[in-house]
Amino acid sequence: MTDQVMFYNWDEIEGEVVRPGVTRKGFRGDDVMLVMNTLAQGMELSPHSHTFEQVVYIVQGAVNFHVDGEVYEASAGSVIRIPPHKEHFAEPIGDIPVLNLDVFAPLRQDYMHLVEYQDFEGD
Repeated sequence: MTDQVMFYNWDEIEGEVVRPGVTRKGFRGDDVMLVMNTLAQGMELSPHSHTFEQVVYIVQGAVNFHVDGEVYEASAGSVIRIPPHKEHFAEPIGDIPVLNLDVFAPLRQDYMHLVEYQDFEGD
């Protein structure tokens, strides 16, 4: 564990293209990871599930968020908890690109490449 303070601006963090209409970038602490997703109207939908809990915060725009067969109409300010092993995906609605902040704890090892820019002591 580190007592190192880290300060960044989302607008200055390099992101990656996941697929047409979807980009993401990350930030981490010792035991938590934030992933900011930008979702465009008409993007390819990608239902998936994983072994860890996920918390979603809609920063901008609106989506139909599908979780385990249920649909939640979410807009800026909405928060959604997705339990482990539940199939889920976001479907943007409206004309504004969606900013969707995902919170994962513990760290997602498959997303560690998103946070390589951070210089963590002991990593």
